[in-house]
Amino acid sequence: MLPAGTMLMRSRLLGQVDGVLHAFTTRRHGVSHPPYDSLNMGLHVGDNPNAVIENRRRAVAALGFTLDAWVSGEQVHGTRIIRVTADDKGKGALRHDDAVRGVDGLVTDADGVLLAGYFADCVPVFVVDPQGPRVGLAHAGWRGTLGNVVGNLLAALAGAYGTDPAGVWVWIGPAIGPCCFQVGPDVADRFRAAGLEACVIGGEKPSVDLPAANRQLLIAAGVPGNRIEVSGDCTACRTDRYFSHRVLGPRTGRMAALLGIAADRQDSAP
Repeated sequence: MLPAGTMLMRSRLLGQVDGVLHAFTTRRHGVSHPPYDSLNMGLHVGDNPNAVIENRRRAVAALGFTLDAWVSGEQVHGTRIIRVTADDKGKGALRHDDAVRGVDGLVTDADGVLLAGYFADCVPVFVVDPQGPRVGLAHAGWRGTLGNVVGNLLAALAGAYGTDPAGVWVWIGPAIGPCCFQVGPDVADRFRAAGLEACVIGGEKPSVDLPAANRQLLIAAGVPGNRIEVSGDCTACRTDRYFSHRVLGPRTGRMAALLGIAADRQDSAP
């Protein structure tokens, strides 16, 4: 169980990698007013921008960064991944319209850069290559999952840095679970056609297990199953803890997935 009042969640697995800092925010300990109460991290949902920026400052400070390290993508429910360098720092930090356009995944090996993504049911996928280290973050909704955004993320890490999928560590963070993600027959059929039939649950009123689907795709791309940690928290079940677009509607906040390489890390591999 998450302790009462917790602002940031972390993975036990990724916490073992020296020099890499990561977190997934909850909706607690922020300054936003209802319906965005209280730690809303999204500038694109109608909240007071000043409140969102203060929320972001609090979260990154708790993680050990400053807001000028922040880099986020536009997130269009696609599969495009880009490589981030120190020159990209600050993109999307204070305004949503200057986020990196048209991307749902980011990779970097730059010290002092903090990759950020926004979530309110979609699947956050954190990938860490301890050699370097190098890191990648993906936003996987059902469309991105079907398009294999996590496979593209691994390919981007391999292309940019020579990362071997067999050597990465992965955390699949809190997301809507199969208990709450009922879909239409057409969407269920698309998952079956993509070879993800094991992640479709039920017949007449099917649901899809998005975290399991992304785990299956990661394993198919070469990541060992024992190097993948799945949070298991359902954002739709726990709206006291998380924002959920499915349950709360469009006028709700966003959590943030945060992943970066510390600027003051020791220059040695774990």
